[in-house]
Amino acid sequence: MSAPAPHRPEPGPHRPRTTTLLHSALAAVAALAALTATGCAPPAAAARAGAARAPSLDGVWRTEGYGTLVAIKGRTLRTYETTAVSCLPGSVTGTRSGAPDAHGASRFTVPDQAPLTVSPAGADRARLAFDDNVGSRTLHRVGALPERCGRRPSRDPRAVFDVFWQTYAENYPFFRAKGIDWAAVRDRYRPRITAHTTDAQLFAVLREMIEPLHDAHTRVVAGPGRRFAGKRPGTELPTPETAARIDRAIAANLGAGTVQRHWAQGKLSYADLPGRIGYFRITQFTDYTEKGDYASDVAELDRALDAVFTRARTQGPTALRGLVVDLRLNGGGADPLGLRIASRLTGHPYLAYRKRARNDPRDPGAFTTPEPIRVRPHQGPVYTGPVAVLTGRLTISAGETFTQSLMGRSPAPTRIGENTQGVFSDVLERSLPNGWTFGLPNEEFLTAEGRTFDGPGIPPALATPVFTEAELAARRDSALTRARELLAHGARVSGQ
Repeated sequence: MSAPAPHRPEPGPHRPRTTTLLHSALAAVAALAALTATGCAPPAAAARAGAARAPSLDGVWRTEGYGTLVAIKGRTLRTYETTAVSCLPGSVTGTRSGAPDAHGASRFTVPDQAPLTVSPAGADRARLAFDDNVGSRTLHRVGALPERCGRRPSRDPRAVFDVFWQTYAENYPFFRAKGIDWAAVRDRYRPRITAHTTDAQLFAVLREMIEPLHDAHTRVVAGPGRRFAGKRPGTELPTPETAARIDRAIAANLGAGTVQRHWAQGKLSYADLPGRIGYFRITQFTDYTEKGDYASDVAELDRALDAVFTRARTQGPTALRGLVVDLRLNGGGADPLGLRIASRLTGHPYLAYRKRARNDPRDPGAFTTPEPIRVRPHQGPVYTGPVAVLTGRLTISAGETFTQSLMGRSPAPTRIGENTQGVFSDVLERSLPNGWTFGLPNEEFLTAEGRTFDGPGIPPALATPVFTEAELAARRDSALTRARELLAHGARVSGQ
């Protein structure tokens, strides 16, 4: 894989679960026959009748958290990005596909992004869910769009600065943890901005403001050659040459003659190792096909998982005695894809994490009600034996939420390597009045005990070097070697 992108875009592009077509078809035929025999309306008519009774979604809705207004009119959905000083058109413009279902839920297609669904939850409440995002967002009906939403925004550099600062002030959850006084940041930098500030000067100021956060989910994009993204100190993103050296070191430690199978344009690979140990490497949770859409990613992931988690590898005398899951070079992507993999590693449902978003512009400690996200077993072969998870500082974003989703598994995996990068939230994508874009996190992913790993990342149970110069020069892979030793001898170390 080439160097991973150190961020995950805000839901726009993610995915659903498959069903058995034959079973579904037979069930539908049986249901239709029963309804016809009793003189009841067929399912399509019932759905139309139910949709007619459901509250209309037309109107303007405000999300809990996320600083977003959602306007729905007929077949069209549009978002607006709001702060106390601004209202700008958002990045999501959807078109309703088909009629509402029996419960009044409407599905919208979005150009270059994953579809989304809006479902009524009462007369003045609704839920919005993106296919490629875990959880949902609560909507509350409001009156009309604020007047400022219809005005042309000022491109004055001072207005651009104010929107940027205010968006962070209202949504960023980690100022206290990072030791940053955001009001003092404004006092320091705002006087530097005038009506005559150049683009280069303005970009430099915005970068200086967020660089001390050391957060890989913060960024500002001001056109070609002007892009900044944060990262934890000491993080070096690999070049193509470094990535190739990493691949060679891993291959050398898998052993001569080991055959790796590849899927998803090389982002997923698997090898059977001696002693009935499996090695499953995941370098990204997105862009699995040339088509690049979420549904295609799901299909390609399922194809790979069906090939890896066969009955022979999960049951009986040929079953794996251990599985290594390698996430040390993982640039993130779609959280639901990680949950799909986790579903192949358990025979019982369990809590993956609870997700919440900052929810009060004036109070950094106020959040939405945490939404539990669960791992549910795949309806087919699943592997339930010992797992070792390899992580490092290049385990980023969705790579980290996947790591966290395995912590509640039983038996708990043993984590080996280094702390992950420490960024879990989706990136809240925003626009500025001058056409620039920027991003920031606004969510927390909580353990069952209410802990987050934002900042320092998820620590390993067994610390080893990860892709250091000394390791690569010697084609040594201490984390992989340690994992194989543990699994081969049946040893388990608590991963919590």
